[in-house]
Amino acid sequence: MIRYPLDAPDLVDALGADLRAAGYSSDGIASLLGEEASGALVGGVWWPALRQTRRAGADDAALATLIRLFLLGATEPVDDVAAALPSVGVGALFDQRVIEEADGGVRAILDIRPHGSDNADHLVVADQDASMRPGAVAHDHVLGIGGASMSLAQAVIRTPFGRALDVGTGCGVQALHMASHCDEIVATDTNRRALALAAATARLNGFDWDLREGSLFEPVAGERFDLIVSNPPFVVGTGAQDYIYRDSGMVGDDISRQLVEQIGDHLNPGGVAQILANWVVRDVDAWDERVRAWVESTGLDAWVVQRELADPISYVSLWVSDAGESVVDAAERGARWLDWFEAEGIVAVGMGSITFRKPAVARDRPADVVIEEITAAGQEVTGFEAQSFWARRDFLRENDDADLLASRLSTSPVFLETQSLPGDDGWQQVSAAVTRPGGPGAVLPVDEVLTALLAGCRGEVPLAALITLLADFHGVDADALAEAAMPSIREAIGRGILYRTD
Repeated sequence: MIRYPLDAPDLVDALGADLRAAGYSSDGIASLLGEEASGALVGGVWWPALRQTRRAGADDAALATLIRLFLLGATEPVDDVAAALPSVGVGALFDQRVIEEADGGVRAILDIRPHGSDNADHLVVADQDASMRPGAVAHDHVLGIGGASMSLAQAVIRTPFGRALDVGTGCGVQALHMASHCDEIVATDTNRRALALAAATARLNGFDWDLREGSLFEPVAGERFDLIVSNPPFVVGTGAQDYIYRDSGMVGDDISRQLVEQIGDHLNPGGVAQILANWVVRDVDAWDERVRAWVESTGLDAWVVQRELADPISYVSLWVSDAGESVVDAAERGARWLDWFEAEGIVAVGMGSITFRKPAVARDRPADVVIEEITAAGQEVTGFEAQSFWARRDFLRENDDADLLASRLSTSPVFLETQSLPGDDGWQQVSAAVTRPGGPGAVLPVDEVLTALLAGCRGEVPLAALITLLADFHGVDADALAEAAMPSIREAIGRGILYRTD
């Protein structure tokens, strides 16, 4: 029988106590390393942090040892580790598969690091990644805190929920974030090692999650939840499951398709689901065709945001480089992978997020499905923006043009950006747009009239009155101007550029 790490609750409690006693927290580590070394470490450059820990004084010796051991992958003397973790003991660390012998000392098997989430500082347990250990990672390697997991955590709506589900929990990052606003958390994974490390993450932080083994919704058959999140092993591939954290064992994008198509059966009325997904693209001009078919089949409201459209070489290169394989092995795997893409007619892979909403009551309208590409930096989906997105969609559905014309609207803080070309009469403006900083897709092309209208929306007079003033100034019919402007007005409201103040 395989024994997984940290399966002794009392030892996990002692480990947590020792880590915190040494000041092993986000603030404690940042203070010891200093701003520049901390910034370099976040950017993937580890040696300045190693240098700073070597210069630590006696009062910080335990913290310096723990940083080198768990964050930097260094080999440490047995006596130093014993001094840094006195309640646990080195023997127990070996027995619990936290450390192993290496080069006359010991090194960590696990990555244990502080992680700030929702105004709290937590500890997350994962496996050390390929950059910290020689050779390829194990088949059941448990990924730590990465870009994808943080992207999803940032996107999740953080209002209070009752029952929550984390599908494919890994080391428990999403569950950790949900613990701040959900009453009950169920987390699943096919990887038993991941469930063991998620259990350690939960206990180190004083949480009790219902952890279950199984694929997709099999472990929760017949159950429903108020919030579902998932960062699944979505990598598009041949169906081989080389590494559980990225390969589902399903061909192509089937893991994403099944997740989407089944998710509505497990949402309570009024529930929300937020996932990351990849989808096959066989025509870049119709990149949304496949994912659209998936989401429309659910009958749920859905907001699909494609953040990247990767060509096969870029996509395969990304994934063959992350497992620590040799150059030769990575090249051979990449070639086979590209051959499969070519045989399947796959010209690109879409990468993005999907936010679902299940209606609270039965309705007689079609589902509200929005599918768009938003790739600009600084326009990532956040929980606040996702919640505001649905609120604005509801507002527009509930208010016709007459209601909007009678409303007092205000313009959010925006930038007006123009593009001009030189001509015989000086600079000639060729385009203009307003942008709401931080708003995903919050860009609206404008002309002279719409620019003036947005400038005039200060929540003081009804929209109809502003349009009448503009019509008089330009010598046009007010009703005709209103009719022409309303599609852009509705788009501006939908993007959060305009909002009602009365």
